Amino acid sequence: MNRSLLVGLCVVFMVLALYIFAMPVPVDPVAWQAPPNPGYEGVFAVNQRLKGIEELPIGDTYGPEDVAVDSLGRVYAATHNGTIVRLQPDGSAYEVWASTGGRPLGIEFNLHGDLIVADGYKGLLSIDTEANVSVLADEADGIPIKYTDDVDVAKDGKIYFSDASTKFKAQEFGGTYEASLLDLLEHGKYGRLLVYDPVTKRATTVMNGLSFANGVAVSHDQKSVLVVETGEYRVIRYWLEGPKKGQREQFGPIFPSFPDNITAGMNGKYWVALVSPRSKMLDKLSGTPSLRKIVQRLPVSWRPGAKPYGHIIALDDSGNVVEDLQDPDGSYPINTSITETEEYLYLGSLFTPVLGRLSKKRAGL
Repeated sequence: MNRSLLVGLCVVFMVLALYIFAMPVPVDPVAWQAPPNPGYEGVFAVNQRLKGIEELPIGDTYGPEDVAVDSLGRVYAATHNGTIVRLQPDGSAYEVWASTGGRPLGIEFNLHGDLIVADGYKGLLSIDTEANVSVLADEADGIPIKYTDDVDVAKDGKIYFSDASTKFKAQEFGGTYEASLLDLLEHGKYGRLLVYDPVTKRATTVMNGLSFANGVAVSHDQKSVLVVETGEYRVIRYWLEGPKKGQREQFGPIFPSFPDNITAGMNGKYWVALVSPRSKMLDKLSGTPSLRKIVQRLPVSWRPGAKPYGHIIALDDSGNVVEDLQDPDGSYPINTSITETEEYLYLGSLFTPVLGRLSKKRAGL
């Protein structure tokens, strides 16, 4: 072999090796043990019940992360470009109702008809009936809220919401999706559950040490709060009242997918959106931080990412799976939330340019 060619190949090899093993990355992975994957069998057996989703226009935007319905039956969706889109009760006549100037994620109406918004960039917001936006909280206990994710309002007016990651600020790391991938890869448990008291006008920490704190739902009896711990493939229940007050416990099973939002539905149900099947690579590398750091150095197209697979479930108040709806083809991809009405399930998504709506009758509900 030509000597100069050999030298050139050695240089290229050394540069590649230096890049793969020494290139600085924003993550510092932590060793953990991924729980066994239950797979798509038993209560999660593959089915086609999520087929037949109706697509409602939402204009020149995409990513209707979460949905809320007001007292008049009008439908509101939080979208990627910072706008809150409003549709009429029949799903028609979309309009841009308000804009946060950030990335609204979870949304929920309070007792006064104001829309409470967990904005991934701006913090916890409130939008009044005239579409005026105000900031309720952008810090809790002196710690900046870097990734406000989901929200629910208790009957006493207190607002429970999640700060998905105190390390990976959504706006600084390329967006909410990109920041979530970093947090999940590192597994540093930077997430926390917060509460905002409208009387004191302060946000405080309820629970921390969560691996990407995501969806939030106050229980039907108001005695506990449920928060999705995406990085551990589960839901955590935090007790607000009773003999277990102040304690946390796993609520329901370990999932075969990454869970996103959780919403209190009808007839005692809690709907959980399963955004994407678990990554075999990430599970296998859970105990090997150094290899996960190498994964971050790979080209983006080579790294694990969300795979289209439609999947939502409903849990009862004991955490049992009582409904399981799937679309293995991912026709309406990357489900992020479910909002239930008398007739429909409204489905949030990270990427779709439309809002999904599924007839409960069609789904056998």
